[in-house]
Amino acid sequence: MAADSVSDPAADSQPPPPIHHLPPDALRNILLRLQLRDAVVCRPVSRLFNDTLSPQFLALLPTLRLLLLRHPRPDGGGCLHAFDPARRHWLRLPFSHFLPYHSFSPVASSTSLLYLWVETSTSPPPTASSSSSSTSPAHPPKSLAVCNPFAGTYRLLPPLGSAWARHGTVLAGPAGTVLVLTELAALSYTPSGSAKWMKHPLSLPSKPRSPILASAAAAVFALCDVGTPWRSQWKLFSCPLAMLTGGWAPVERAAWGDVFEILKRPRLLAGAGGRRVLMIGGLRSSFAMDAPCSTVLILRLDLSTMEWDEAGRMPPNMYRCFTGLCEAASQSNGVPTAAAGGNNKVKVFGGDGKVWFAGKRVRGKLAMWEEDETGTSGGKWDWVDGVPGYSDGVYRGFVFDGSASGTARQIGNGRSWQLKLAG
Repeated sequence: MAADSVSDPAADSQPPPPIHHLPPDALRNILLRLQLRDAVVCRPVSRLFNDTLSPQFLALLPTLRLLLLRHPRPDGGGCLHAFDPARRHWLRLPFSHFLPYHSFSPVASSTSLLYLWVETSTSPPPTASSSSSSTSPAHPPKSLAVCNPFAGTYRLLPPLGSAWARHGTVLAGPAGTVLVLTELAALSYTPSGSAKWMKHPLSLPSKPRSPILASAAAAVFALCDVGTPWRSQWKLFSCPLAMLTGGWAPVERAAWGDVFEILKRPRLLAGAGGRRVLMIGGLRSSFAMDAPCSTVLILRLDLSTMEWDEAGRMPPNMYRCFTGLCEAASQSNGVPTAAAGGNNKVKVFGGDGKVWFAGKRVRGKLAMWEEDETGTSGGKWDWVDGVPGYSDGVYRGFVFDGSASGTARQIGNGRSWQLKLAG
């Protein structure tokens, strides 16, 4: 008897699924109604979907605004968690299908492009038995990479020294421009220029705190502590993108008064559309050096009028959760000394008019504030529940506008890109 398998005529004659009978234009019209993430997930379903949902087709879909979380440890298991504020649910963005590096950490984003510190060492990831070995490097080599997770593409930028990866703050600008700021200098990279890092000395009185890029003003803003070792005194500085060398100058007006004295541990974030600067910090209950905070206050600087106004104030019931008072009230009638004194730290992150708050005393959820475009209210406050994973650390993150329209031209030589799309 012959051992060769014989095909089943009934299976061979099975008609294709009904969706294959749709005209191509009708199928594209249906798929254009999908969200970007859903369209990417549908690509591996069949050859028809894979061919129709091409990178050119995905680029036609609307931008997907996400809050991208940073894992407290670089080894994130090949994926990142993100929150979709429009649909109020969490997403899991995989990177292992196109990024060949096991350990990476996202640091900044521009439209459709995401910037990561990646460990480029070829050694295998540490195990439990080898993690404490003295032979493992204290600071493994890292490189800055730019990628588009929805297009499945990435590229390594020119190498940097290890100190820049450990101490630098990365800012992403338009047309693939990247800045890395430290206490003494800044590096800039522009693909359309020399395609190499340019160094600019910083003429600032202290290390820049929470620098941001205001896209509408084409300038970098940062806070500097000009006070004493015993008491902080914050001042706002700015620098045009076109004058990174020698362009830093204080931003101050006599009418502002003591606007920088009322906040404890202030932090800057970009307002909606890059037209405003948000300053977020704890509202001091008095001007005493060790005065506790009564809540979190959000101030807003309009870059067109250079006037400050109050954009938002965290509701008392929400702020009590960050101080530990809610937990103390649920467990006993006593209030811990640390909680009563307001001894707490709130992590602030976000961008483009959206601010999220995380703290060690608030597990599994974030507080969210959305800027009011008209300026007639104090914005919208809400809780975001169901934060996935990361139980061993406090959350951090930033806004990422996901899109499949990122091209190699935006970040340099297209030959350096690698593409491996599932399906």
